[in-house]
Amino acid sequence: MTNSAQRRTVHQDVTPTSPHRRNAEWCLLSLQTLELESLMLGLERRLPRLEEDVATLEREDDGELYGVISLQVVQNELADIMELITRLNNTTLEHQRLTHVTTTKLKDLKAEMQELETFDTMQVVRGKLDNQRLRTDLDQCRNTVHDSTNTSNSPQVSQGDCPHGQFRNISGPRVSTAGEYPGSYKYGAWGRDPKPEAGKESWHWLVLLTSANKHSNYVRLYSSLSALIGGVSTPGNVLIHTANPTTNTIQGPNVVMYRGALYYNCYNQDEVCRFNLTSKTVANMKLPKGTRYNSKGNFCHLDECYPFTDLDLATDESGVWVTYTTKQDFGNLVLSKVEDDEQLRLGQTWYTSVYKQGVTNTFMVCGVLYATRFVDKETEEIFYSFDTTTGKENFNLGIFIRKMYPNILSLNYSPVDQMLHAYCDTYMVSYKVLFS
Repeated sequence: MTNSAQRRTVHQDVTPTSPHRRNAEWCLLSLQTLELESLMLGLERRLPRLEEDVATLEREDDGELYGVISLQVVQNELADIMELITRLNNTTLEHQRLTHVTTTKLKDLKAEMQELETFDTMQVVRGKLDNQRLRTDLDQCRNTVHDSTNTSNSPQVSQGDCPHGQFRNISGPRVSTAGEYPGSYKYGAWGRDPKPEAGKESWHWLVLLTSANKHSNYVRLYSSLSALIGGVSTPGNVLIHTANPTTNTIQGPNVVMYRGALYYNCYNQDEVCRFNLTSKTVANMKLPKGTRYNSKGNFCHLDECYPFTDLDLATDESGVWVTYTTKQDFGNLVLSKVEDDEQLRLGQTWYTSVYKQGVTNTFMVCGVLYATRFVDKETEEIFYSFDTTTGKENFNLGIFIRKMYPNILSLNYSPVDQMLHAYCDTYMVSYKVLFS
C-alpha cells in the first residue's frame, strides 16, 4: 500500500464525516446564529413599545370604550412578545445543541489531524531508520571485505608498539551465554585476569549487580569458560563485605580483574577500589577533584543512559586504566593510568575531546583508548580512538560490532586471548579482536 493510500485509510478510519456534511453543519449553525440575533433585536424593540402602551393605558383609562381598546392593544402586544420569547428559547436550545455537535466534530477533526501528523512523522522516522540500517549494512559489508582480504583500506589505528599488530576489525560473536542466572541480572561484567596467579590461567570471573541494578558485594569465580557457560562455579563467591551496599563495595558495572585483584568504582565515592581476592583487603585511590560520580557522568545513547557508569575500568597489555569525567573538563572523557604498586595511585593522565554522554562504552588495546556508540539494536560502532603514545584522536574508525542483544552494558578487552567480553542485558557475549 502506498503512503497516499495509507493516508486515505487513516482518514476514513478516524471519522466518516465528509467535508460536505461539515460545511452544511457550519452553514446551519450560521443561520441559527442570525435567527437568534434577529429575534433578540425584535424583542429589544417590542419591549419599550409595550411599556409605552401600558403607561398610556394607566394614564388615560376612562373606564369605558377607550380603556377596553387600549387594554386589547396591550394584550396583543404582550402575546406577540411571548411568542418571540418562545421562539427565542427554542432557537437558543437548538443553538446549544448545534454548538455541542460542532464542538464534538471539532474535537474529532483535531484528533484526525493529530493522527495524520503522527502517521506522516512515523513515515519520516521509519525512512530515516531504514536509511541508517542500509548505511550500517554497507559499512559492515565493507568491514567484512577488509577482514577477509587484508586490504590496505582497513581503518587506520595508530597502535604504538603492539605485539599483535594493528587492530583493524571485530569478529562476529564467539560466545553467547546466559550462564548460571539466565534473565536475572541486567547489569554486570565478566572476563579474565590478564596477569593471573599460577594455576588460574583459565579462570573466568563474573560480577552481577544484585542490588537495584547498581551495587554488588562479591565476585564469582569459574575454573574455565565451559564452567561459566554451564553455571558451575568453583570456588564460588569471594565476598568483599557481607552488606550490600556499604563502604568499599562495588558501584556500577564497569569492573575488571588484574593480578588477582578486582578494580571497581567504590560505593558512593569518586574513588577506585582495589580488592585483593587473596588477602581480602581493599585499597582506595581518590580521583581528581571535580570527578563526577553517583550517576552524574554516565555512558549514554539517545534513548537512555546506563546508570552508575561514571567510572570505567579497563585492562590491556600494560595494566589497568580508568576513564571518567570532571566538571572542569565539561563532560569530556579523561583517561588515567592506574599504577598497581603496593600503594594504589593515579599515573599519567590524558584529556580527550570526545563527550562522554555520546559514548556507550570504552576499552583499551595496546595503550589506545577506543569508544563505542549505539547505532541500533543490532549494531554498535567503535567510532573513536585516542593513542596515548602519540596523543592523536580519530573520530571516524567505522568498526562495527554485531550485537546479540540491544544494550552492551560493560565491555572489556582481554589481552590474554585478544577477546572483547561484553555483558548485554543479562547475557555474556565475546568477540575476537582482529589484528593485521
